[in-house]
Order: sequence, then structure tokens, then C-alpha cells
Amino acid sequence: MQQTLDLGVIGNGSFGALIDREARVVWSCLPAFDGDPAFCALLSPRQHEGGDLAVELEDFERSEQHYVTNTALLRTVLHDRHGGAVEVLDFAPRWKQNGRIYRPVSIIRRITPLAGSPRVRVRARPLADWGARVPESTWGSNHMRWLLPGFTLRMTTDVPIRFLREQTWFMLNEPVHQVFAADEPLQRSLSGYVEEAIGRTEAYWREWVRYLSIPLDWQQAVIRSAITLKLCQYEDSGAIIAAMTTSIPEAPQTTRNWDYRYCWLRDAAFVVRALNRLGATRSMEEFLRYIYNIATHDGSLQPLYGIDFAAELEEAEVASLAGYRGMGPVRRGNLAWVQKQHDVYGSVVLASTQLFFDQRLAHPGDAAAFERLEPLGERAWALHDQPDAGLWEFRGRAEVHTYTAAMCWAACDRLAKIATLLGLEARTAYWRERADAIHARVIDRAWRPDASHFSASFDSDYLDASLLLLADIGFLAPDDPRYVATVDAIGRELRRGDALFRYVAPDDFGEPETSFTICTFWYIDALAATGRADEARAMFERLLARRNHLGLLSEDLAFDDGQAWGNFPQTYSHVGLIIAAMRLSRSWQEAS
Repeated sequence: MQQTLDLGVIGNGSFGALIDREARVVWSCLPAFDGDPAFCALLSPRQHEGGDLAVELEDFERSEQHYVTNTALLRTVLHDRHGGAVEVLDFAPRWKQNGRIYRPVSIIRRITPLAGSPRVRVRARPLADWGARVPESTWGSNHMRWLLPGFTLRMTTDVPIRFLREQTWFMLNEPVHQVFAADEPLQRSLSGYVEEAIGRTEAYWREWVRYLSIPLDWQQAVIRSAITLKLCQYEDSGAIIAAMTTSIPEAPQTTRNWDYRYCWLRDAAFVVRALNRLGATRSMEEFLRYIYNIATHDGSLQPLYGIDFAAELEEAEVASLAGYRGMGPVRRGNLAWVQKQHDVYGSVVLASTQLFFDQRLAHPGDAAAFERLEPLGERAWALHDQPDAGLWEFRGRAEVHTYTAAMCWAACDRLAKIATLLGLEARTAYWRERADAIHARVIDRAWRPDASHFSASFDSDYLDASLLLLADIGFLAPDDPRYVATVDAIGRELRRGDALFRYVAPDDFGEPETSFTICTFWYIDALAATGRADEARAMFERLLARRNHLGLLSEDLAFDDGQAWGNFPQTYSHVGLIIAAMRLSRSWQEAS
């Protein structure tokens, strides 16, 4: 069976797992997002079978799959050729308990016969050291244990252990349960625990969704995207990962495949701003806790860090995995940590701004928090006109990117607004003067009157899709003729059908081949902002139709067949969906 990104995601803020259409766990790093992928079948282990957790139905014919409404519980129904059917319910437990969130590193699975006389076999085949070896295992009367690097995985089950060890087919005539977790005996009824966990986890997610400020239109798309973003935050530290996978290529047979299991400050800030707009502000508070832990005395920041605050993320190729559809190399670590990407200062300040203005928060921003942000503004001022790798992380060249300079303006602009709120008149004047100086410099250096558009950098004439954000961050008004002309130029040069390139100029790896999904959402948002809402709505609907069967998105989409490429699920893409939906939706007043 050819691998696809028709996958569902489960998780609970401690880890995540990806599950295919046939209820096979094909990717999960344990005990956290950056750990060893015990379930690594998605990236094709070379030396050993497995790297998966499966329920196989004899004479399998078809399957159907959906999330339990407004939750992160995934339901898969497998049908055989004789009218038999089996339900597989997968989730990671999460609920409020003892004044905190209970979120163990645990996959819970319930397998229930629905019709006929289905015969199944259960296969649990974790691998270790990035698929390089079969881990040592032990077993007892109702459990199996696998000794993984730094983590012992225990499965407690009421499936007969011999059936599990020998992968025996058996008739399923009553529900069976599996709890994969740390190596601790379950001190209570297995079925009782699973049923309680289902109820409490379902209730948690429905309560969380209930308090989202969602738009009237496209509610289910927005809710699914919001839950997916929530699942990508590592709550131990507050870090938000870019995606759960590594090395899913951006296009067929390209070497553009990177490890996204880390916290890019830019991507995380986009996530925070999207969730803030939905009223889910706790992610902002947790992310700022992460920022304060990595903050340096002089305010300098790398583009990305590990979820455990690690600063060095050495990049290496993993020989034991052949890659998605065999399209290697598979990479572990990401060399972008050594790059200079100066827009991160604006990203962090933008993500922090609501902390000062949102009166719902128990601990809003104060003068002390403002003082912690000011060094970031100093760095933004010092670096706004210095070359960097840009948000597209060019590895072979550096320029003064327009988006970078505009984000440095945003850092100074928001600091001025925060200072005004706090009554700090001298600081308001200080930051406003700097913001105005950056603004004037960007207009002078990046506007191309002969071409009637902004350029991607101060010393070039080409376009890139990040220029679409100049209105979103407040650098230009949406009706500014220069912004409208830039949006039009991007539509002419970067759009192909219903999707956009992030740029078309050759980079370190040649010319891009696929559309970058968040750029398409940025374009849709820009169309609406510049008065072309009907066109934007139609394009948005067509893009929504290209999500997978569960409403999830990867990083890239092929222009021709709409096939998903790039790491998955991509937080950037779901941020774009939420922002565009909120821009385009009718108001709730129109429904009443």
C-alpha cells in the first residue's frame, strides 16, 4: 500500500501519533515530539518490518474514518467482504484532574465488533534507534514491554498475550482494549479505565471547543484546525512544534525534506495569534513561558529551539529509514538553528502584545513584562536593515528581506503601543521614533515604482508571498494603493490555478515545484482585505476541498493533482485556514 498523508492525528500536549485510514499507527515519537520514532512505518524502515501498531481485519474490503465531533478522538471502522465490521477508537487521554491537566504519554485503543463475525489480528511492532533495531521485549499475563531508548513502553491489554506475540488471527466477539503507556502497572480494571478515559477525554475537548470564539461559516473546518494546533503544543515547556514529522518531501523526488519537530519562534507566534483570535489564550501564556526560558540577556534569539529549550539541533541523515515512499534522505535535527532570521523579534513581540491588552487574563502584562520585551525591540532596531536568511530560510544567500524589516518595524510599533497603554510616555516616544524610521526605510528601499509592487528584498526586484502580510501586521493599510498593486502582482506571478508558490525565483535547491499552503491562505485573506471577498470565498472553498478526509493539511500541495506533500500536520497551514475563515465569514448577527 502506497503511503499517503491521508492520516489522522491524536495527542494530548505531551506527544502525538499519526494514524492511517486502516487504523494503523504509522508515526509516533516517544516519549515526546522530538524523541525516537518507535512507530516509524511512515518513513519506511530499511532493515526490519513493522514500526507500526495495527489492527488487521481478515478479508478487509474498505474503511471509513472520522473524528468524534469536536474532539481529538479518532474513530475508524473496518469492513470485511462478508458484512463484518470492527470499530477502532484511538486517542490520547487528556482531562482536568487534581488541579492540573492529566496527559500521560499514552495511546489508548478500543476495538469493538460492530457486525458479522469479524476475525482480526493485533500487531504491535515498535522499533528503536530510528528503525535500526527491534527493541528487547518482555511479557507477562496481560502486558508486553518494549525497551526503547530512554523509555520503556508498556502495553496493557485484554487481548490474549499469546495472540499478540504470535500475531494470531482470532474472532472478535466482544470489545478489547489496549493501553500503551510508560512502564507502570494499571492498578484497576482495564475496560473500566478505558471507558472512563473515553468519557473524560471526550468531555475535555468538547468543553475546550465550546469556549472558542469561532466564525459563523466553516465552523467544523476551524474547530478541527484549532484542535490540531492545540495538539502541537508541548505543554511541559510551552513550545509549539511546526509539525509532528520529519522528512516528508515538499515534492516528489526532491531533497527538500526537513525535520520540523522543533519550535520555530515565527511559526509558534503565528499559532498563538490564531488561537488568540479564537479566544484560546492559554497557549499564548504557555508560549511566553517558553520564550522567557530561552531569553538571553541581550535579547538575541535563534530562529528555532528544541522543545526542551535546546539551542543546538545538529542536522544529520538517518540511514536506517528509506524515507516517505522511499524518498530520502531522512533528516534528524535542523541546521536552521545557526541561521540569522531577524523577523523572529517581531514575531515574539506580536505574539506577546495581546498579553497587555486582553483584560480577561488572570495575569496580564505589566511594566516588568514590558521590560523583558524591550531587548527584543533593541535587536529588531539594530538588525532591521541587515541581511538574513529570511523566513524561507535560504541556505545559500542572505539579503535584507522586506518581510524581515517589516517585522522589525512591528516589534518597535507594538512596543510603542504597549508603552502607551502602560502610561510610559518616554518609552512610547522612543519606540515610535524607531518604528517610524524603519517604516520610512522599508518604503524607500523595497517599493519599486517602475514595477508597481514591493520587492522581496531591498536589493532585488522579485516577489515573494510574505509581502501579502504587510497589511495583516499593520505596516500598510489594506486599501493602500501600493499594497493593492503588490497583491495584484503576486496573483499574476505566483498564482497557478487555486494555489500559490511562496516564490518562483531559484533558490539553493532549484525552483520550487509545489504550492505552499499558507501562502494560498495569505492570498485569500489579502483578496478579501482589498475588496475582492467573493473571489476570495470561492477560492477558499476550493482550497478547503483539498484537505484530507479528516480536514487536515500538510505544508505543500501539488498544483496538478492536489496531492499533499511536506511535513504533517503543518501548523502554518491550519493557522492560515483559521485566519482566512475569520476574515471571510458572515457575522453571527447575520444568522439571527
